[in-house]
Amino acid sequence: MRRYSASSTEPPANQGTRNDWATLKTLLPYLWTYKWRVLLALVFLVSAKVANIGIPLVLKELIDHMTIRPDNPQALLVLPIGILVAYGALRLCTTLFTELREFVFAKVTQRAVRTIALQVFRHLHSLSLRFHLNRQTGGMTRDIERGTRGVASLISYTLYSILPTLIEITLVIGYLALNYDVWFSVITAAALTIYIVFTVVVTEWRTHFRRTMNDLDSKANVKAIDSLINYETVKYFGNEDYEARRYDRGLQYYESAAVKSQASLSVLNTGQSMIIAAAVTLILWRATQGVIDGKMTLGDLVLVNAFMIQLYIPLNFLGVIYREIKQSMADMERLFSLLDQHREIADAPGAKTLVVSGAEVKFSHADFSYERKRQILFDVDFTIPAGTTTAVVGHSGSGKSTLSRLLFRFYDVDSGHVTIDGQDLRNVTQASLRSAIGIVPQDTVLFNDTIEYNIAYGKPGATKDEIAAAAQAASIHDFIETLPDGYATMVGERGLKLSGGEKQRVAIARALLKNPAILIFDEATSALDSKAEQAIQAKLKEIAQNRTTLVIAHRLSTIADAGQILVLDHGRIIERGSHAQLLAANGAYAQMWMRQQARQDESSGSPLPDRMGEDSAIA
Repeated sequence: MRRYSASSTEPPANQGTRNDWATLKTLLPYLWTYKWRVLLALVFLVSAKVANIGIPLVLKELIDHMTIRPDNPQALLVLPIGILVAYGALRLCTTLFTELREFVFAKVTQRAVRTIALQVFRHLHSLSLRFHLNRQTGGMTRDIERGTRGVASLISYTLYSILPTLIEITLVIGYLALNYDVWFSVITAAALTIYIVFTVVVTEWRTHFRRTMNDLDSKANVKAIDSLINYETVKYFGNEDYEARRYDRGLQYYESAAVKSQASLSVLNTGQSMIIAAAVTLILWRATQGVIDGKMTLGDLVLVNAFMIQLYIPLNFLGVIYREIKQSMADMERLFSLLDQHREIADAPGAKTLVVSGAEVKFSHADFSYERKRQILFDVDFTIPAGTTTAVVGHSGSGKSTLSRLLFRFYDVDSGHVTIDGQDLRNVTQASLRSAIGIVPQDTVLFNDTIEYNIAYGKPGATKDEIAAAAQAASIHDFIETLPDGYATMVGERGLKLSGGEKQRVAIARALLKNPAILIFDEATSALDSKAEQAIQAKLKEIAQNRTTLVIAHRLSTIADAGQILVLDHGRIIERGSHAQLLAANGAYAQMWMRQQARQDESSGSPLPDRMGEDSAIA
């Protein structure tokens, strides 16, 4: 499989940064879909805060009612039932409205997370093959995981912490300004301003530590995932210690960044506590002085103190909450960056469904390059008549597999056209195009699921009889029946529990179950020995009858009866014709045929055993 350089036209994942406002603007439409729930939750939020502010007011009335004064000599002789009931009712209302707010808004939060995660998932599948060859799977999965968690965290902290605190601050300062000495509201407002400015400045300074931690965490995870995916290669070369050291280096960098982040957090928390302590002390001093001067009652002292406790307890967590919000924003930034990735291949406006009537495939003077400086195909021009088989042969790197990728429209040609029944692939929907084509790739990668699931992937919803019939056509049914769990046998990560031949037979069964009009066999029998290959080739010929088939082959003996054979060399068609015609021409094809025949003669004395089932981990 060809790898592409960073100079490709599509940028790799996680490139660039977004500012916080851009991230918020991306998030808001998901929330506003449920605007009535949002507005109802806000009503409950305000109601809960009004009830919470009412508690100190009722407490003040209770204290004043119980205080013996010249105008209230019977204070201790009458039980203030009404005030006590009001106190209990306000306590209940605070909790009730808070729970109603969370109940109403829960669906908004979870649906937003679900919608965003699904959109990112769909978008990743819509990106080109070029993007997925450049991506780092471990880091990208961490970005998605942290980003979706960040969405829930941001909504939770904003609605459940920041907004309630701001509403409470407004109500408290307003009440103090209207009913008490102006210094109470001045001290409160000044302390809040200093606190918020300090928190924002220090947290902004700290944010780059979090971004560094995210980046280093993703890089460490990339190394771990990459090493585990290539477990066999690590074992082949005895590089367990090398991989562990490489992973540990990433963990060391992460540890250093985490320590710096924690140290800066200590600075933030200490500064916040100093500001709050100074403000509360000044407020209490003013209230005590007011009682001494006779301007305030004990109830007023209790009221102001209760206000400060109610205000500064949540405010004390404002720095933590703001930091968490900034962390969530940093996490979401990388998630939404994935949505910003350019879709190199997209359906054209008004693209029509591919209509197959025979399935004639035509490449018309097609040029193609993965990179601007390195052209792969040069003026490729050929036709596969409907219902016939065309084989493509050539040395490694000549561009054979590129033809199948262009036919699937993983890429678009730079110039020229690729058509099916006269319809340019760029003018039809990708879904209808790919539903008409089946492929048996050279490198078969299976899902970490059952054999039945992997065969049924060619036709989701297929019946067990259809799956078994496809397996029989691919000559793997009998092998599956010998396994303890039969079709329910797990194949392992990337199908590693199966041998190469078994995986290719599963891929053949999967393609057969799809029942496409066009078939592509990309070295479909490369993992089979000669005996198994002959059996499969007979099946493939039977399958290819009345279908338009493109065979990419290395073993020339497997395509000798193809209707047309193309010889590719450095991206150009240098010969074409039937097997007999090409041999008679005594050109490049004839030389390839003679070399393969010579090798076959040399090895004919020691035929390879049928590996079917012998080297699989589940046999």
